[in-house]
Amino acid sequence: MNQFAAQSFEAIRQQAEAGNAAAQCYLGICYQTGQAVQQDYVEAVKWLRRSAEQNDAAAQCYLGMCYQAGLGVPQELREGARWYREAAEQGDPAAQFNLGVCYETGQGVLVDMTEALKWYHAAADRGEPQAQFNLGVFYENGEAVPQDFGEAVKWYKLAAEQEVAPAQCNLGLCYQTGRGVWQSDSEAVKWFCRAAKQGDKTAQHNLGLYYASLEGRTLEGEGEATGEVPAE
Repeated sequence: MNQFAAQSFEAIRQQAEAGNAAAQCYLGICYQTGQAVQQDYVEAVKWLRRSAEQNDAAAQCYLGMCYQAGLGVPQELREGARWYREAAEQGDPAAQFNLGVCYETGQGVLVDMTEALKWYHAAADRGEPQAQFNLGVFYENGEAVPQDFGEAVKWYKLAAEQEVAPAQCNLGLCYQTGRGVWQSDSEAVKWFCRAAKQGDKTAQHNLGLYYASLEGRTLEGEGEATGEVPAE
């Protein structure tokens, strides 16, 4: 899409009207997001559909989102999943992740954890951070795959390094408990802090508990050194 960044909106529209699938997709995204033009979901769907019907994977994914959310078209979860599949089978990581979510939650398709795992894996292998996090959860819980804490840590770390806060929190818990990795309070605190700074409530809670326990151990140690017993 960077090819259109330096072009005027009118120039892009002309290319879209001439049948350029990439320009049609870009125009659809502009209307969907309100970028350089007044937001218009119906117009967005019009251009995304033209592009999607020319097999543009990005347009297919965005069109799936429109159907899933009911933006510019009546909400049709099955149609949303259909367009996600069209894009996913072309290797679009966002569509692969979205299709995985559909299978995990039963949106437009029957719940199928094995299919969800398959599409999360495909997206995660292409660097999609949310898919990497979900894949880590599957491995940690043994969902549709044998439980493997080491594999969970691997995927949590990849997602955490892309600033996915829940992955950072879960990675911190793995370090805190020694699940799938050497136990390390310092590493646990590092990842809890990174997640907490993004507003992750669980990480903030875990960080509070860690510091409270640290303070408790310090006070206990001081009491032993002086022979004093902490007040009830």
